[in-house]
Amino acid sequence: MSQFTLTFIDTTGIQGYVFNSNRLRENIGASYLVSAATGEWVEETLEQLGILKDRQAKVIESSNCNAELIYSGGGNALIIFKFKQMAIEFTQILSRKVLVEAPGLNLLVAHQEFDWNTQKLYQVVQDLVTEKIERLKHERIISVPLLGLGVTASCNSTLLPAIDRSDNYIQYEDSEGEKSYLISRETQQKLIAARKANDKLQKLFVGIIDPSIYQFPYRTDNLGRSQGESSYVAVIHADGNGMGKRFQKHGDKRENRDYINEMRKLSCSIQQAGEKALIAVTETIINSISEAKVVGKLGEFQLKGKYYLPFRPLVYGGDDTTFVCEGRLGLELAALYLREFEKQTVADGEKLTACAGICVVKTHYPFARAYEISEALCRGAKKFVKEESTGTENKSFSGLDWHLAASGLSGSISEIRQREYQVASGKLNMRPVRLNKHDDEWRTWEGFTSIIRQFSEDEKWRDRYNIIMDLRDVLRQGSLATEEFLRNKSLDKLPDFPKCSKDVNKLVKEGWLDNKCGYFDAIEAIEFYLALGE
Repeated sequence: MSQFTLTFIDTTGIQGYVFNSNRLRENIGASYLVSAATGEWVEETLEQLGILKDRQAKVIESSNCNAELIYSGGGNALIIFKFKQMAIEFTQILSRKVLVEAPGLNLLVAHQEFDWNTQKLYQVVQDLVTEKIERLKHERIISVPLLGLGVTASCNSTLLPAIDRSDNYIQYEDSEGEKSYLISRETQQKLIAARKANDKLQKLFVGIIDPSIYQFPYRTDNLGRSQGESSYVAVIHADGNGMGKRFQKHGDKRENRDYINEMRKLSCSIQQAGEKALIAVTETIINSISEAKVVGKLGEFQLKGKYYLPFRPLVYGGDDTTFVCEGRLGLELAALYLREFEKQTVADGEKLTACAGICVVKTHYPFARAYEISEALCRGAKKFVKEESTGTENKSFSGLDWHLAASGLSGSISEIRQREYQVASGKLNMRPVRLNKHDDEWRTWEGFTSIIRQFSEDEKWRDRYNIIMDLRDVLRQGSLATEEFLRNKSLDKLPDFPKCSKDVNKLVKEGWLDNKCGYFDAIEAIEFYLALGE
C-alpha cells in the first residue's frame, strides 16, 4: 500500500491567546497550553489510538505501523497516516482535548492524500501549507463566544463569563499575597497549566538551577523591582533569520524517507539550540547573583527563603523565543541570548543568526501591548538585516532593536519613531544595530555599549550627569549645535566609537553621521542598561 494521508496541524492567534492578560502567571500557562497542543498532546492522542509507541522504531512505508509522526511542537505538527479515516479520528480526539483543556486556542488542520511511490513528500508538504493552511487562515469563521447575560460576572482577564475565583487554582506558597479575582474557563485552564509550565521549565534547567535556592517568578513584581521606586519590565521577542527558507532548502530534492529523517534532525537541532541559548543566559544570571554583582542593584530578590530569578522564559525551544526580565537587564540579556544562539550548531551545517526586539515598560503596563511592540521591533531588525545583506557578499547577521517607554506607548513603533526621533538633521536613533562588530558599520552593539560605558566611567563624563542630559537635548538641534556645545563645555570630543571604515572622527566631533545620531540612544539607555558580570 502506498496511498497515505498527510496531516498538518497549525495554531492561529497564538500571540493574542498567550499575551491577552496582564498577569504573568496566565501568560505562562497559556504558553504551556500552546506548546502542549502541538507537542505532547499530539503524541498522547496517537498513543490513545494505539498507533504510536516509538516514533523512531518503525517507518510507515515498510511496516504495519498505521501512522508516523514527522515532527511536532513550536505551534505545528506533521503526521503521515495510512488511512484518511484514521487521520480524521485523530483530529476529532485532539480537537476535543483542546476545546476542553485549552479553551480559546484555535487549531487549523488540513489533510492531503498522496502516493508515497510517485509523489515527493517535500512538494506535498509545501502545497499543503501554502494552499490549504494559508487558505484556512483567511477563510475560517472567527469564533464569537457567548459573553454572558446581564446577571453574570465577567472574568477580569478575558471578559468572558466567570466560573470561579483565581485563589482556588493558585497554591498558597505561590500566591505571594496576590488578590483573588474572577476567572473564566479559559483563564482557569491557564492557571492550572501554569504549575505544569514551571515543572517543565525546572526539568529543562535541571543541574543548572537548584530549585531549593532559585525559582522562576509567577509575577512581574518578583522580577527584581525596587520597593518604593519606579520599576520596569522588559519583554524580549527573538526570532531566527530565514528559518522557513532553510527548512525548504534542506528538504528540497530529497527522497521521502530521507526528507523525513532530515526534517526531524533539523527541527530537533534548532529546538536544542534555542534551549541551550536560554540555559547559557540563565547560567550568566545565576553567576552574577551568586557573585553579588547585581544583588542590591535590582531590588528585592529574596522572598520566603528563595531567590527569584529576574528572568522568565515564556515561549522557548526553537528559533522563536519570548522571555521577560527586569527592565534594566532587557538589552543585555537579549544580546547575550543572540550571541549564545549563534554559537549553536544545527543539522544543515549553516550558521544560526536571529533578531530580537526589546520593549521596556513599567511593570504593570498592559502586557499584550508591550509584546506587540517587541514583535514589531524584531520585524524591524529583520528588515534591517535583509536590507544590509541584499546585493552584497555579506551573509545574514544577528541584529536587535529596542524601545524604552519611560511612561506609556501611543501608536505603532513607526509612528513613535517618526514623532519622537525624527528631527531636521535626520534620525536621533541609530537603532537597529548589528550584534557583532563589522568593519563597514558603526551601528553595532559594541559601539552602543561602549558609549554607555564611557559616559558612565570615563573621568571627563562620569560625574557630569547634568551635562550628559543637556547633550541629549542639544543633539536634537544637529551637528553644528553639538560642536558649539562641546566648545562651551571645554570638551574636545564625544566618546569614541570602535574603529570602522566609516568616518567616525566626524561622529565624535559632531554627534551625527549618515543622517543618524550616534549618541542619543546611549544617553537614553544609561538608566535602563545594566551589564552582567561588571
